[in-house]
Amino acid sequence: MRHLDGFAPLAGHYEGFILDLWGVVHDGVRPYPGAIDCLARLREAGKRVVLLSNAPRRTLPAQEAMRRMGIEDALYTDILTSGEAVHRALRQRPDAWWAALGSRVFHLGPERDLNVLAGLDLERVDDPADAGFVLNTGPDDHRDPTDMAEFEPVLRDCAQVRLPMICANPDLEVIRDGKRVLCAGSLALRYAELGGDVRSLGKPDPAIYVPVLATLGVGKERVLAVGDALRTDIQGAAAIGVDSCWVLGGLHGSALAADPLAADAAVSAAGLRPLACIPQFRW
Repeated sequence: MRHLDGFAPLAGHYEGFILDLWGVVHDGVRPYPGAIDCLARLREAGKRVVLLSNAPRRTLPAQEAMRRMGIEDALYTDILTSGEAVHRALRQRPDAWWAALGSRVFHLGPERDLNVLAGLDLERVDDPADAGFVLNTGPDDHRDPTDMAEFEPVLRDCAQVRLPMICANPDLEVIRDGKRVLCAGSLALRYAELGGDVRSLGKPDPAIYVPVLATLGVGKERVLAVGDALRTDIQGAAAIGVDSCWVLGGLHGSALAADPLAADAAVSAAGLRPLACIPQFRW
């Protein structure tokens, strides 16, 4: 794994880029220093960029949030969120598992993620016992998002009535405005430990990359994936056979960026081989 100070040495070798959002472009509140400039330089070079995020909300709300941060639509080619993928699957019911879910849903997550259900013929219920499935978009607004124990009772309530769970964000945690908080993936992992049936949509599942690669329209050998999470971004890239660049900031803060040996050890322990790592997504 090459240790680089910025993204410029990699940019000229690829035509298509799959970029993570949280931890690479922004921290949920503001863009990372240099990220907008880096996007602008890729656009000026005629590169194609698809933002692929495990955000548990639909594409439009994710775009609107970026616009408020000063990240303009013109800086990238397209965007896909795991929340959008869940919405499509609930509408299309692509296999027997989805078809059997029924129309009554218990939502575990903040109100702002309810757009995943918008326009669908579903009834939201407040008691897991009345539901056919649970939609997990992460910690809700009524519990401490840093403490897994806060969610144990509701997860046990869902498990007791054997609700299948849709996890709309496979990430385990994320850094929001400098604070580490749980994501839906952590809740789904605990639910599986309780015996729950979980279906996750998002990175690193190869299925989420199919429309992204189609949009990029270039061979895999000309595609580079960029992300801050080994478990989702870098593993997902490996699963579909594209090169990857690991951003050491974001999820890992500055610790690994300041310790190349520790970064190499983390990659080795994960059994992954990103092409390079950079401290931040900057040119």
